[in-house]
Amino acid sequence: MKKTTAIILSALFICTSLLCGCSSESKPQSSSAEASSTVKEKEALALEKGTTYTFKTKEIWCENNGNKIYGIAYIPDTNKKCPLVITCHGLGTNHEAGIGYAEHYAKIGVAAYTFDFCGGTKSSDTNKSDGKSTDMSVMTESADLEAVFNTAQTWDFVDTSRIFFQGGSQGGLVSAITGVRLKDKIAGMILLYPAFGMYDFVHRAYPSYDSISGTMEIVNDMVIGEAFGKDLWNYDVREHLSEFTKPVIIIQGTEDSIVLPSVTEQAAKLIPNCEMKLINGAGHGFGGAELDEAANYAMEYLYKNC
Repeated sequence: MKKTTAIILSALFICTSLLCGCSSESKPQSSSAEASSTVKEKEALALEKGTTYTFKTKEIWCENNGNKIYGIAYIPDTNKKCPLVITCHGLGTNHEAGIGYAEHYAKIGVAAYTFDFCGGTKSSDTNKSDGKSTDMSVMTESADLEAVFNTAQTWDFVDTSRIFFQGGSQGGLVSAITGVRLKDKIAGMILLYPAFGMYDFVHRAYPSYDSISGTMEIVNDMVIGEAFGKDLWNYDVREHLSEFTKPVIIIQGTEDSIVLPSVTEQAAKLIPNCEMKLINGAGHGFGGAELDEAANYAMEYLYKNC
């Protein structure tokens, strides 16, 4: 691959370490409480403001086409079936990006599952799932998410009628792509600075579909393959957003220079049932107080739509 192309793509994907937002610094820790029910058919949990729960964490592996997918479930301490939010990280990050949100959700009675996409980071040291980054694309990640969704329907703590997707940046794009495909099966989506413009990035980086070949190095030494560009060349999810009629919330930083607020606002108008929240002064990725603000918006959405 020509060096100039790699440089162009590096500029376009300058956000590798940020693409899913700042990961919560907290590490997965189980609460002392354990869900004890062995009842096969559980009653669905009704969310009530002011009611809080302790929770436990559990490592759960899923599988997609022979690849193992690593993730951690955050399970509220209740004998009832809970809503579930499946969180999707962005390019170059991992399941830890979803921890801060998962902890917020579990405390109000919403289970969460945060996982590593296959090949979603440059190293097995930071990604416990199978797969190589050179084989990864938004479509392989969409297949991973669908595999997780299918597996989650077998978990006894999940109310399968209330499963939501959440994703940050590329994870938001993947959530939207998969959500459109599963529009009759999921309950809604929480999208954080979703990278709807990734289709445009690919078309700026390459003059034609046939010019996409080989591998290239992007920011932070992560190497991606030609599947990344080829899988996006002929697919722009914005052309399909109108098909998703379930409730959606988009949360966007006003100072995001990677996913521009104007691009997000244009995409939000294409979604029939969408609300958009802006976090003043926030860039690409939320941490600290910004993450708390985003989680509060998301929890209000869950109270309203669960």
